[in-house]
Amino acid sequence: MTEDLSKGIEQLSFEQALEKLEGIVAALDRGQLPLEESVHLFEQGNLLRIHCEKKLAEAKLRIDKVIQATQDGQIELEPFFKKEEV
Repeated sequence: MTEDLSKGIEQLSFEQALEKLEGIVAALDRGQLPLEESVHLFEQGNLLRIHCEKKLAEAKLRIDKVIQATQDGQIELEPFFKKEEV
């Protein structure tokens, strides 16, 4: 079942996944769902979180590649996050 969820999630853009994740968080915050449905939503939310983190990491790599040009026109990579932040 988790594989079925993750296959659909992989097709989502970052924005779509984040919107779904926000909806799940709101539903869980209300606290009025049956336990089994809450657990299912939690599982789906966790997969969405992982997907969003992956999309952000991909964007970070792209940004790292173009952060700073050196004097001779070569691209110099500068870490997006410092090691202490990760």
